[in-house]
Amino acid sequence: MRLAVPLQSHAVWRAPKQRLDPVEQLVESGVGRVPELLPIRYGRMMQSPFAFYRGSAAIMAADLAGLPSTGIMVQACGDCHLLNFGCFGTPERRLIFSINDFDETLPATWEWDIKRLATSFVIAGRHNGFTGREARDAAQASVRSYRQRMREFAKMRALDLWYFKIDADELVETIADETVRQRAKKRIAKARDRDVLDEDFPEMVTFEGGVHRIRDNPPLIYHLQDEESAVVEARVHDAFAVYRASLSDDRRLLLDRYELKDMAMKVVGIGSVGNRCFIMLMMGGAEDPLFLQVKQARASVLEPYAGQSVYANHGQRVAMGQRLMLSATDIFLGWAETDVGNHFYIRQMRDMKIKPMVELFGPEIMLQYAEVCGWALASAHARSGDAAKIAGYLGKREDFDEALADFAEAYADQNEQDHQALVRAVREGRIDAYLEH
Repeated sequence: MRLAVPLQSHAVWRAPKQRLDPVEQLVESGVGRVPELLPIRYGRMMQSPFAFYRGSAAIMAADLAGLPSTGIMVQACGDCHLLNFGCFGTPERRLIFSINDFDETLPATWEWDIKRLATSFVIAGRHNGFTGREARDAAQASVRSYRQRMREFAKMRALDLWYFKIDADELVETIADETVRQRAKKRIAKARDRDVLDEDFPEMVTFEGGVHRIRDNPPLIYHLQDEESAVVEARVHDAFAVYRASLSDDRRLLLDRYELKDMAMKVVGIGSVGNRCFIMLMMGGAEDPLFLQVKQARASVLEPYAGQSVYANHGQRVAMGQRLMLSATDIFLGWAETDVGNHFYIRQMRDMKIKPMVELFGPEIMLQYAEVCGWALASAHARSGDAAKIAGYLGKREDFDEALADFAEAYADQNEQDHQALVRAVREGRIDAYLEH
């Protein structure tokens, strides 16, 4: 396999002569989204090359598809950058670290995820003011960790691999910087002690005229108006039955203890802006709230290059991909479809979730974080793919690590050019952008 696809071949990135215009690709990826939300998406992507990268999964997917590949398939994340990792709670209420975004998940070749991850560390390093060497070292550390951990997973028994988790409490003890370690411990303690009733409920819900209602915060959280609201709510109620049927019997019984009280639109992330996303307020009693996030699922950005999903419902694609890649998922994870053919997946909102504060990381912490992300990605790929084949191809030396560091630096340059193309398009009036304060 190394003769057919040399390790060094992964180092190269040169934009092909017929490369699609990145702005046109962004506009195309906006087809089918809520039109009035697209300026928010473009405004967020304009903020920096780092922000642009978070919304450019479709652009990079097209670029990756033309690069050398071993063809070894795994359940790929599809949007594997360093901010799509974090801590979250398992059904047993343990905090674990892993990938936490699966909107683009699809079976695909393993190289695509690790290349996108490594590049994100170069871009984030530049954003944080690192030297070129420091940013490259972080990218290379993520790849080295992926390679070394894949070798470990290749030797594990199938069940041990399936149960494997990266425990947040154990992970935080490995942080070298005392200040950062204590800050991480406080965040973990806060996430574990977070109470929906005492914190989220007063923050997000008003009680007027004897009715609980989600608090508006336009343009990020808002209720649809009158006729549109009635149509959408009727569709959601119908789709909720589909969602309920997607759950196992025990979780269906639990869901039935709650009653839907209100729902509102919510603008989330960068790449997801424009996709329909709702918050549902469910109540199991006067002091028993449950917030569900209902998020639209569209075709994966990998689909034009890796083939269609075996699941007709893209919400099911997201949910099943998540279950393949993780050892623990949200107990309310399920999917639905409306009568007009929109697909959704549903999960709890803010369930013990901790996002990495990457913008505050110095070079040493970024290096450690890169190693953990590489570890988590290797775990996800090993669960669904052939760990022994991938590990065998990568070998024991650092040839692949060096090659991907070269690629990451070259593609980070490309990302900066694409970001500037977006800025020019907004300046010239080709597309509209909304800049939030």
